[in-house]
Amino acid sequence: MVNEIVRIELTPLYVPFRHEVRKAMESGEGQLGMAIGAEEPWLGGDFVICKLVCDDGTIGLGESFVWLPETGISPEQIISTIKGCLAKYILGESPFNVERIQQRFDANITRNEVAKGLLDKACYDLMGKITGRPACHFMGGQTENEIPLAALIPLTDTETMVGLAETFHRVGYRAFRLKLGKGVKEDREIVESFRDALGSDVALRVDYNQAYEPPEAVRAIKAIEPFGIDFAEQPVNANDYLGMAYVQKRVDVPLMAHEGCFSVRDFVTLVELGAVGVLGLNSERPGGVTNAIKVLNYAELRGIGAVLHNQPLGIASAMHIHLAAARPHNFWYETELFGYVMFEDDLIKDPIDYSDGKAKLPQGPGWGVELDEEALTKYATGPTTVIKK
Repeated sequence: MVNEIVRIELTPLYVPFRHEVRKAMESGEGQLGMAIGAEEPWLGGDFVICKLVCDDGTIGLGESFVWLPETGISPEQIISTIKGCLAKYILGESPFNVERIQQRFDANITRNEVAKGLLDKACYDLMGKITGRPACHFMGGQTENEIPLAALIPLTDTETMVGLAETFHRVGYRAFRLKLGKGVKEDREIVESFRDALGSDVALRVDYNQAYEPPEAVRAIKAIEPFGIDFAEQPVNANDYLGMAYVQKRVDVPLMAHEGCFSVRDFVTLVELGAVGVLGLNSERPGGVTNAIKVLNYAELRGIGAVLHNQPLGIASAMHIHLAAARPHNFWYETELFGYVMFEDDLIKDPIDYSDGKAKLPQGPGWGVELDEEALTKYATGPTTVIKK
């Protein structure tokens, strides 16, 4: 029997941060907890939930996080792009034909990686549910049952940042990402205080959120190199690929692009320019699981490690865990999955097991999680768009 996708359902939603997280953000840098120059406080997350429905009634789930300062696209624009442009190239297809679907998408609509990736992710959940197998079986097979996690520490005052890190350390975290970008001297003081408090045995990465011009980025990174930094994320403007290359050639710490890397081509270009030493993936980029596997294979051939990082809800968190469980040899650094800490709801019925600084692989077909329909209704910001074959 050939399973055929016959319907797409797309729901926009907004999920607020937990009260404690909102307080931390409000007291943090720019009410964002990071150095990015956005003017609106970051107090919750916009998402799109996708259901792909097959002719036998099987439903595959996808989820994408949307934030205009990073993705440059709103939930409404994603839904409009899928309805007006992409839907015709996936309706009537088998969810197993992910390569063909991606080729049709790319041949007819350039870019739009977030919208394409949303549909692609739902295909992998469908494949698992149709066959009764975990989604990771379609990403290389299950190698791990759990994955180690890293804690995200927002940019606030030094005492608060170190206190948060100590709290997560007490519950099992052994890797941390510090948001930086206050200035060379201030950044060094934060990192030095972190190391004084937690020692040299924990892993540390930093994220500048585009805070610096290239020469200052070099000074900032060199100032913290003695403290053992796994990698530094997006020190310069997202569009400044040459600036990233300038910095990478002058520092020993590997760089990672985030705001400036959305597609397979983006990553290849950054690598060929000598602008990055780490591949950063999340549930939006580089356009779903299918493209993630492509860039992971490329990175492996180039001798580059990868990291999964984002603050998704339950569906996309499960996707991250399945990908990491299937390909641990690609992921040299602990995964960042902080949505379960940040948001007041993850929109799945049974929570994923996060304990001792690790995430356990959800059990069951597909992603192994079930959408909470009541929560979907509660947090929806507009009607569900239904697109039929």
